[in-house]
Amino acid sequence: MRFRIGVLAVSLVSSLLAACASAPHADKAHVAKVALPAPCSPDPSWDEPTAPRHIYANTWYVGTCAISAILITSDAGHILIDGVTDKTAPRIEANIRALGFKPEDVRYIVSSHEHLDHVGGIARLQRDTGASVVAREPAATALERGHSDRSDPQFLSVAKFPPIASVQRIGDGETLRVGPLVLTAHATPGHTAGGTSWTWSSCDGAVCRSMVYADSVTPFSDKVYRYSENAGMIAAFRTSLTTIAELPCDILLTPHPSASRLLERLDPASGIALADTNACRAYAATGTEKLDARLAKERADRAGNAPSHEKPAPDR
Repeated sequence: MRFRIGVLAVSLVSSLLAACASAPHADKAHVAKVALPAPCSPDPSWDEPTAPRHIYANTWYVGTCAISAILITSDAGHILIDGVTDKTAPRIEANIRALGFKPEDVRYIVSSHEHLDHVGGIARLQRDTGASVVAREPAATALERGHSDRSDPQFLSVAKFPPIASVQRIGDGETLRVGPLVLTAHATPGHTAGGTSWTWSSCDGAVCRSMVYADSVTPFSDKVYRYSENAGMIAAFRTSLTTIAELPCDILLTPHPSASRLLERLDPASGIALADTNACRAYAATGTEKLDARLAKERADRAGNAPSHEKPAPDR
């Protein structure tokens, strides 16, 4: 085990330093000092810290063991996807600095969906960086309010979060631009009403990869909500799954890294490929299976007059 960790340490530092050679504004000295990631707990808390990681080209992981935050960098400024919790916002900023970047160079902050574990830290990050926050409706209204509404299947079981000022609206298929960065929003409601997936291209020299940050596809709810009683949400959810399956997709990232085995794929010693052109289709297929199972359970529970909900589970 010591030998494996030693090999991983050398490999990780080497890959980070190599990435810095072409990454905008990254400081090699800072990257060389980045703490090597200690193993995450088997069932980590939202706030369990981990060291930042290089994903590909100008794309970096700056989140926790359980919740993703993705930094996309350029000479003109950066884009951050998701903000984890309010408690963890300073850790995200520290991870950005550890990679040799400045939080103040973040121009936009966007999110996957309007739940505390993904947007709780955005208000603080907005204040600290001066970045503009961008979201689709109805997520944008929820971010400004500090909580969702009954359109969220988990409305009664999720906590409020710090309200976010002046959220800029973006529509399905519209783009954000920072210098050479082009980030596209894709409406993928289902897990929440405002669920959004994001795509961009990251290039290492002449080799460009289609990057997809696909929103959560698990149909969790509180004790009251029934998907089977909301035909519009079911239709929207299925459309979202089709959208994700059809996206150009070389490297899949997800709001919970465990959903796509992201941290394992970023471990050079794991032997698991980072790039997989079938990953988005497989992820969408898993979401379809979960939705079908949820609807079948609701029908069975209704027939037996049993509650049609499960014990509240972590947001995945």
